[in-house]
Amino acid sequence: MDFNLRPLLEQLELEELSQFKSLLRTLPPQDELQHVSQKEVDEASGQQLAEILTTRCPVFWVEMVTIQVFDKMNRTDLSKRAKDELREAALKYLQENELPLAGQQDTYSNIWKTSGPIWKQSLWPEGNEHIPTFTQRYERLVPFCNPNMLAGPFPHTVVLQGAAGVGKTMLAKKWMLDWAQDHLPETLHSAFYLSCKGLGRQGACTFAELLAKKCPDAQEAGPQVLAQGQKILVVIDGFNELRVPSGSLIHDICGDWKEPKPVPVLLGSLLKRKLLPKATLLVTTRPEALGELRPLVDQPLFIEVEGFLEADRRGYFLRHFEQQDQALRAFQAMKGSPALFHMGAAPAVCWVVCTCLKGQLEKGEDLASTCRTPTSLFLRFLCGQCPPAAPGHGPAPRLPTALHALSLLAARGVWAQTSLFDGQDLGRLGVSESDLRPFLDGKVLQADADCEGCYAFLHLSVQQFLAALFYLLDGAGPGDAGGCAQDIGDVRALLSKEERLRNPSLTRVGHFLFGLANEERARELEATFGCRVSLDVRQELLRGTRARDWPFSSRADTRELMRCLYESQEEALVREALAPITELVLHLQSERDLVQASFCLRHSQALRRLSLQVEKGIFLENEGIWEPGMWAERSRSDQHLLPFWVDLCAVLGSKDLVFLDVSQSSLSASSVGILCKKIASAPCSLQKVVLRNVSPADAYRNFCIILGGYETLTHLTLEGSDQNNMLPILCGVLLHPKCNLQYLRTPENTDPWALHPAFLEFSTSSRLPTAVMQVVLGPHGDSHDARPCGPGVTSRSGTNHSLTCLNLTANEFQDEGAKLLYMTLRHPKCILQRLSLENCHLTAAYCKELASTLMVNQRLTHLCLAKNDLGDHGVRLLCEGLSYTECQLQTW
Repeated sequence: MDFNLRPLLEQLELEELSQFKSLLRTLPPQDELQHVSQKEVDEASGQQLAEILTTRCPVFWVEMVTIQVFDKMNRTDLSKRAKDELREAALKYLQENELPLAGQQDTYSNIWKTSGPIWKQSLWPEGNEHIPTFTQRYERLVPFCNPNMLAGPFPHTVVLQGAAGVGKTMLAKKWMLDWAQDHLPETLHSAFYLSCKGLGRQGACTFAELLAKKCPDAQEAGPQVLAQGQKILVVIDGFNELRVPSGSLIHDICGDWKEPKPVPVLLGSLLKRKLLPKATLLVTTRPEALGELRPLVDQPLFIEVEGFLEADRRGYFLRHFEQQDQALRAFQAMKGSPALFHMGAAPAVCWVVCTCLKGQLEKGEDLASTCRTPTSLFLRFLCGQCPPAAPGHGPAPRLPTALHALSLLAARGVWAQTSLFDGQDLGRLGVSESDLRPFLDGKVLQADADCEGCYAFLHLSVQQFLAALFYLLDGAGPGDAGGCAQDIGDVRALLSKEERLRNPSLTRVGHFLFGLANEERARELEATFGCRVSLDVRQELLRGTRARDWPFSSRADTRELMRCLYESQEEALVREALAPITELVLHLQSERDLVQASFCLRHSQALRRLSLQVEKGIFLENEGIWEPGMWAERSRSDQHLLPFWVDLCAVLGSKDLVFLDVSQSSLSASSVGILCKKIASAPCSLQKVVLRNVSPADAYRNFCIILGGYETLTHLTLEGSDQNNMLPILCGVLLHPKCNLQYLRTPENTDPWALHPAFLEFSTSSRLPTAVMQVVLGPHGDSHDARPCGPGVTSRSGTNHSLTCLNLTANEFQDEGAKLLYMTLRHPKCILQRLSLENCHLTAAYCKELASTLMVNQRLTHLCLAKNDLGDHGVRLLCEGLSYTECQLQTW
């Protein structure tokens, strides 16, 4: 061992030693102690325990768990001593075992040079000078990159996870080069790079042979590499590219360097630390593979790589265009499409956008239409990258065949979940590299940087777009291409939830397929490539929106339906898809959701029930919390989104809409005003309205104002408001001569029966709010003076003759309010049939009056008293009231 465990354990008191033993078995991997009996450990002294651990357990495990246990015990003094001894031992090893290898630095440099075309001069203006800014954003999070973080002696596993093309591989290669050059110069094989994308095509081999792929002399250096322990960095790049059955990696484990095994088994064993157990591991993967990765790694550090932030994207555009005004126009065009702007986190997508829009600006064409959806942008990119036809001539004769082969290659790759293709793959399609030259020259397809003789698409989204195109090319349906397409699912499989869970990439292919099912876009493809495009797939897509076992059958998948239909930009297709849909639940989580839903709902003609939830951050929530500059920026954002909100609210003008639920929503004053205006100007059709936990708080007041006199409204639920001025507005709604409200649910934590300043003028004798009785629960005699109930009700007097159900759940009654309630219920003209007093803090003291009320009220049939502390005495009193024949109560 690299530190002396015995004197450390002898520093522990008896109680501390017992705690050390207890914690020892809780740290993974627990099987390292299985061959030592619990009794032997429990009875051992500090000296004996040190002997057991150092002679019968793996050294690296003892070193790791000792420091972890000391840290858990808060014995930082002992933990520090152990770490210091380990560092001294590491330095001593370096001085005694320097084994310089000629050409080693060239190996690492070559790996860095293949860090991917998106970071090269061709796609990144001004070369790689901005890469350090990008990498420094994440280096502070990684122990072996940040000198201020104490790395400790135990192994680290760092996982970089993020979408395709956001820079995970570039980060891994950069840190690998730093590790080799700066931290451990001139040492034996201090870093290894393993690309899962290329290794997935390799057959069984030994672990030594696997390492030797990048470092040929590493095959004979196994023991020396093991001796370096934590001084080894292994990069496992593209874990998501490993194609193995789910859960298989955790069961097949190998610890022998010289035993041939499939590459996935060797990589799984490396992650489980059966091979190079003390090495530092750096893994890159897409989020969809995390479920498979998590069981293989112990206490990993997960870091999300976001790619280009908004400022990075803007800077990219400014460097790509020669003129600043053109750069900003192009940037704003991309930003105007939330879906496309989100994809711009990948530098390759920014390059695609810049390439397309630069050509359009030169021709004076409209940028907004190109950037409206990802489909429109990638279609223009594909058409623009192919050489234009000579005047008077059509496209090159081989171009349709090449496009068909390219789309077939993309589709097979998507379904096989691979992005790398070799010459054999091209040969099986009957094409050669020369046939695909137009797409290679246009950077649609590229030679892969890490795997010689292989090809990859510019970005995963380009592959997904071409995979969707496969389904539209005439004669390219599954099974038609001489058996080449047998491993590609049909449209039904493409849209199925089960397949999408197994292969998330299919979701984006589905979006592109809806986008290409557009007659105008089909004509553009035919004109550019001379191919025949069939739109028969539209009927299959429509069937997909209606089948029960497809993703759109669940209300939770409404967002996915909106995204697909918006991508089509085909109004006829949207109308036909939404024709049978009468109920929608919209959960707007982003600007993108709002833009897409507003487009679709404009064409909805049969909607009867709409539930709406708007997350924070879409609208300006509270003007007072923003700094002046930020407020101005957010106000501009609001103004940009309000037209889409107007389109979405237009559905409220439908004569068929009878139910509206706005819940858990953060709106703004402007958006609330638009919503209320649309309701007020629409024909009266709404029957049920629910407003629950909505901000700003005055939204409740605004809703109640416009609902006064709404003849068709029978049910009104108001929850989550803490405003004190709600009662006068409710009075205005209920006193309106056209009010037909039957059910009212009032806000929680208010007492609608308590004295309120607005009601003090209503009674000159008893000081009781008689107007409340008159308005909410019906008339109590003609002698009461119903005076104005507040603004908007100045000349009205009367009662509500329709309210039969009142829900007062979670309202705390005061004595005065309870008396008023019982008095109202006893009146012979009270029309209430259902009353909920759940969780109203009622006690036995209220039960006597309530029991006497039940004896005389002949209309009340349902009473809820749940979650009230009535006690045995209170229940007995209520039972007495229920025993009277006049009591009509059916449930309580």
